[in-house]
Amino acid sequence: MGWMQNMLLRALLATFAAATLQGASAETGKLDLRRSGADFMGASTQAMQRDDSLNPGMLWVKDGEALWQRAPGNGAPSCAGCHGTASASMRGVAARYPAFDTTLQRPVDLSERINVCRQTHQQSTPFKPESAELLGLQSYVAFQSRGMPIAPPSDPRLQAFVERGRQRFNQRMGQLDLSCAQCHDSNAGGRLGSSQIPQAHPAGYPVYRLEWQGVGSLQRRLRNCMSGVRAESFLFGAIELVELELYLNARARGMPVEAPGVRP
Repeated sequence: MGWMQNMLLRALLATFAAATLQGASAETGKLDLRRSGADFMGASTQAMQRDDSLNPGMLWVKDGEALWQRAPGNGAPSCAGCHGTASASMRGVAARYPAFDTTLQRPVDLSERINVCRQTHQQSTPFKPESAELLGLQSYVAFQSRGMPIAPPSDPRLQAFVERGRQRFNQRMGQLDLSCAQCHDSNAGGRLGSSQIPQAHPAGYPVYRLEWQGVGSLQRRLRNCMSGVRAESFLFGAIELVELELYLNARARGMPVEAPGVRP
């Protein structure tokens, strides 16, 4: 392709992008400058996420599908025994979590919701954090909401938790004295080593990370970031991590669920 064709192609792409942004402005009254983490990846990784036959996270989805149908063996029902077909009963569920649990009187994320059901309705031992079983069920449930907009509950009981998550996102921490916002707001699009810094929207979780060679939860990623700034990480399931999840989902309201995502 010659230089003239290149210039024409770039002009067409710029026109298309401008029209898209103008459409967003007409609908919402302002430009939506948010970008998914997938937009910051290389072309090969983007292709891996888009194609279910290439996306390694689909292996966890398939494992979760099998677990959904499997009874625990103590006479209690399987997930399907209570909820039926996941494609119907779980459609949109992951897009609404974390949510407030009236029994616990605090918010829980999707993984804890699964474990609460396992304890309460299946009379079984909860799965361990980041276990293959828990990530499989979480991936399978999240997959049912793929393409749907993230829709945090408009629940006044969550407001204080969201606010604490916002404060923690902006709080400097660790020996490097950095906040989440300094990387993901002030320097989004820049580089940290060989990788671009995304805007920290949680649309793809649980995600398959090439670095991990496996699927992991958003809490695992948050803990990794805390370790990266040399701060003491919160324990899996800590309310501080759930508050961060709540705030990140609030920032990403309306963005489509991509689970299972693929990241570098």
